[in-house]
Amino acid sequence: MKALVKTGLDYGNLEIQNKEEPQVGKDQVKIKVKYAGICGSDIHTYEGHYKVGVPVTLGHEFSGEVVEVGEGVSEVKVGDRVTSETTFYICGECKYCKNGDYNLCKHRQGLGSKKDGAFAKYLIARKQSVHKIPSNVDDHSAAMTEPLACTYHAVEKTEIHEGDVVVVIGPGPIGLLTAQVAKSRGATVLITGLSNDKIRLDKAKELGIDYTVNTEEEDIKEMVNKLTDGYGADVLFECSGAVPASKQGLDLLRKKGQYSQVGIFASPEVQFDFEKVIQKEIHLVGSRSQKPADWEPSLALMNEGSVNAKSLVTHEFDITQWNEAYQVIKNGEAIKVLLTPVE
Repeated sequence: MKALVKTGLDYGNLEIQNKEEPQVGKDQVKIKVKYAGICGSDIHTYEGHYKVGVPVTLGHEFSGEVVEVGEGVSEVKVGDRVTSETTFYICGECKYCKNGDYNLCKHRQGLGSKKDGAFAKYLIARKQSVHKIPSNVDDHSAAMTEPLACTYHAVEKTEIHEGDVVVVIGPGPIGLLTAQVAKSRGATVLITGLSNDKIRLDKAKELGIDYTVNTEEEDIKEMVNKLTDGYGADVLFECSGAVPASKQGLDLLRKKGQYSQVGIFASPEVQFDFEKVIQKEIHLVGSRSQKPADWEPSLALMNEGSVNAKSLVTHEFDITQWNEAYQVIKNGEAIKVLLTPVE
């Protein structure tokens, strides 16, 4: 089968290879990939900023169909429509594993980073990570369960009450999903972007997000103050990974507000205004990936129509068209790009 493989850690080194079809083992499920999403981490990996276990087939956001199950698998059967958590291996012994926080296990190995992922015709997942796709969730949407689970994870780390004012900075796929999850909790949601985010801000408006703000043209602080009688936002999700956005986010929050860092900065060392954190008694939390408890609620949000993931898909390519896919992402044409396997 053809697979899109990262062969070296530097920029590029991503090539189509002919690989043997993977063989299913005990407690494993073989899945035929339908759609696989390009994540920001795949872009970082391609550009050499994010290190993976090369050589490895990339891709960790996907939908597919079960084509074979190994010994000990009764949870799914051949023909089931499924998606899977990225977790392929955990130690099972550390305090994080025992609490279900698999995303924090230091021995964790993930699909598309340490184990071959979804930019291929088939992949192998462990049975504990596989989830059936509900009837009202199409294959395009199901391929975005993983990023939705990441945003659900971030929202779960905060307390959002009916009527709270929530600001989401960064209208990329993660920001647009975060805004929808926050809105499902009864919040009034503002999402911000820049002039080159017009396509994404228009999409947010289409999705029913309460306020879409181009911060190069509108005063976001003035808007927040009007909505909150001058107090500031209750919760802020920084989804852009831009250092100026973190400073802006702290400024927009009320005293005792909640700040969630979801976006990944280009450099791990950033200037951060801890004076505001201290003086405003801000609750600051990071959010890393997702964990098992985030998956079924995420599928339910799509199944009931509270989150529209499919509408974020703007482009589809097959895995041999990586260069074209990369370009539409980098030049701002795309919101979400899905890849399909080739024979």
